Amino acid sequence: MARKSIVARERKRERLVAKYAELRKRLKEEGDYDALDKLPRNSSKIRLKNRCQLSGRPKGYMRMFGISRVAFRKMALEGKIPGVTKASW
Repeated sequence: MARKSIVARERKRERLVAKYAELRKRLKEEGDYDALDKLPRNSSKIRLKNRCQLSGRPKGYMRMFGISRVAFRKMALEGKIPGVTKASW
């Protein structure tokens, strides 16, 4: 499990990205790069990192489900993800 401070920092970045998204888009269309430089760095979408919504784990993230491979495997074996079964041949 990731440290709670790191998960909280990522949530804060997500809020900043949402807050400045419209302004950032408008400034890019106008070509006003000086004003873009004055916005907070963490308001840029590129600074977001995909993290597991359950554990906060940054590696092994599965975009389709929004969770890490560890959480995915656990939930799949418990039957909590519909349509996912363990392969056997």
